[in-house]
Amino acid sequence: MNKMQAEKVNLFYGAKQALFDVSLNIQKNRVTSLIGPSGCGKSTFLRTLNRMNDTIAGCRIQGKTTLDNADIYDPKVDVVLLRQRVGMVFQKPNPFPKSIYENVAYGPKIHSLTNTKAELDALVESSLKKAGLWNEVKDRLQESGVSLSGGQQQRLCIARTIAINPEVVLMDEPCSALDPIATGIVEELIGELKHNYTIVIVTHSMAQAQRVSDLTAFFHLGKIIETGETRELFSKPQQKQTADYIQGKFG
Repeated sequence: MNKMQAEKVNLFYGAKQALFDVSLNIQKNRVTSLIGPSGCGKSTFLRTLNRMNDTIAGCRIQGKTTLDNADIYDPKVDVVLLRQRVGMVFQKPNPFPKSIYENVAYGPKIHSLTNTKAELDALVESSLKKAGLWNEVKDRLQESGVSLSGGQQQRLCIARTIAINPEVVLMDEPCSALDPIATGIVEELIGELKHNYTIVIVTHSMAQAQRVSDLTAFFHLGKIIETGETRELFSKPQQKQTADYIQGKFG
């Protein structure tokens, strides 16, 4: 079942076209990875899914992108509510310069998701548990989020994202700044999170795409060359460009 769909999406930064007729079905409660060489449009496409490109001057988009079959670029759409439903975790961990507790409580407070301090405490705890961080930080919730290690900071950012109860979580190379151990923890977490969320991940690592994703889309020069079940795409690519990229002939 599709949670989001992109149909013939073209995106321009001024006169330069960055995406060309990109169409992709994003299936509910599955992990979709976007792979391809640097500058091929995968992060740009990811940002179209929660309208992060709206903030860039001179950026315009054509085509249709839907969430539960509703057009997210409809002028009536409240972008703040859209970004609550479609959350994002960035490449570099970016905790707020606040306490660990406040990092997670911030979104629920803004969106008025809880009515009492006890409810907020419970939401912070459950979000940190879902992000696999609770046991490491439960005795230091008032310490600064910035004091955590890189891997812990990224899991704090994941906890912050899921605290506002999104339906889709976008991850833009969430492990590229992390060491192998922290990467393994985040990858394991992605496998658990997909039971409750639909996940789209941009990754430079083909090994990571194979480990964490159910579906893969291969981007090159702003176009999708091939999409498919991850195992199939890596073992029997249909397109020569896909095969060449997977075999390391370019990228």
